[in-house]
Amino acid sequence: MDRQELLKQHKGFSQVFRPGKLTFGFVAPMAGYPDSPIPDAEGFANTVKAADEGGIDAIWLRDVPFLDPNFGDTGQIYDPMVYGGILAATTKRIAIGTAGIVLPLRDPLIVAKQATTLDQLSGGRFILGLASGDRYNEYPAFGSNFENRVERFREAREVIRKVTEESFPSFDTEFYGSFNGSIDLIPKPLSGIIPTISIGRGGQDLSWIGENMDGWLWHGENARKVSLRRDLWNKATNGVDKPYGYAHFFDLNENPDAPIFFAGNYVQGGRKALIEFWEQQQQEGLSHAVLNPKPTRRPAEEMIQEFSEYIIPQFR
Repeated sequence: MDRQELLKQHKGFSQVFRPGKLTFGFVAPMAGYPDSPIPDAEGFANTVKAADEGGIDAIWLRDVPFLDPNFGDTGQIYDPMVYGGILAATTKRIAIGTAGIVLPLRDPLIVAKQATTLDQLSGGRFILGLASGDRYNEYPAFGSNFENRVERFREAREVIRKVTEESFPSFDTEFYGSFNGSIDLIPKPLSGIIPTISIGRGGQDLSWIGENMDGWLWHGENARKVSLRRDLWNKATNGVDKPYGYAHFFDLNENPDAPIFFAGNYVQGGRKALIEFWEQQQQEGLSHAVLNPKPTRRPAEEMIQEFSEYIIPQFR
């Protein structure tokens, strides 16, 4: 069975990426913290529960080991793989993804072990998003070479694929270790593979991403440019239908009739205008919208409830 068929059988991937359908995910902590780089973790469990029960398709965990004041954001604070285990145990349906693991800063064998563990604990709902990171100061802290991060990203991704998908593999690497067929990583993924998607570009050519990754989530750009990015992605995948999505800052206006407003990678509006906008983007080929509500001042559960009740049903 080829990789595309295995992806169709993967519980998390097939839920988040449905041909011809737009799905929605939220960046953890799924709540606003506009005045601080560090979110308040209190109430996060209740928000995730509401999202899980309300039909939100995915929760995305960021890999931010340090507070860098130049960036002013720490994501969900907690380590994504550790916290993913908590979510696997406390949710039933929602897919759990990383957006994304800063692969050049991590040992790929440990990432592989964590990924297959999360895959098992979540019942096949885990999606491994990979990135190269955008915070230069983290590299010297880890004793990691920033200059060869692109090459190490590629090789680490290959190491993860081999040890999670092959039994007793035999191969050598330039930057990591070597395998001679005498040991085997366990557990293996439930569906035979761990979906790996690129978060941003990871320093790679888009053609490499299109050939070697299972999907692409872009970020940091005006959401109205989806058709341009989708066209570039279609060329990069050489005709293979692979999903494309994007992430942006988001605020759901309490007024359902409020017009939509764009400012860089920030989108705000009432639900009626947002539904109309996303219906258009669905027609343009957008697979998944990753929403980061950091700028909002609305209570998280209230926002998730409105999103689940009024927006999600329009895309089922």
